[in-house]
Amino acid sequence: MITLEINGSKRAVDVTPDTPLLWVLRDTLHLTGTKFGCGAGLCGACTVHLEGQPIRSCSTPVAAVEGKKITTIESVGATHAGRAIQTAWVQHDVPQCGYCQSGQIMSAAALLAQNPNPSDADIDAAMSGNLCRCGTYNQIRAAIKDAAADAAKGA
Repeated sequence: MITLEINGSKRAVDVTPDTPLLWVLRDTLHLTGTKFGCGAGLCGACTVHLEGQPIRSCSTPVAAVEGKKITTIESVGATHAGRAIQTAWVQHDVPQCGYCQSGQIMSAAALLAQNPNPSDADIDAAMSGNLCRCGTYNQIRAAIKDAAADAAKGA
């Protein structure tokens, strides 16, 4: 048994230690908001937070995260940065096909949690590992800027 702390709850899972975190989340714990994209950690669709830092769950073995705090898209809205991002995402009509959006939101929320006033270069650097096949990069940047401005106002 491996014990994980996911979205504030301890969960014991009976999987092999080398099972990717993504499959534990989706198949064992039925938290299906985190998406499979490339399986190699290159597209960002599977992004979750580990101790507040964005990681690719498709290439992270579950044994490597035992006892650490994991946050998924299902609870990112519990943080101020996460709520601000989700609101801005809707206001800017960011999702089109929507497939990459949970990973995009997770990366953006981690950015704002660490840097509440990111420059364009900061946004580009933080989001560079997240691919959007619909090409909504301009909306993503605008949403992050608006979320940062709302956070600065105490929204």
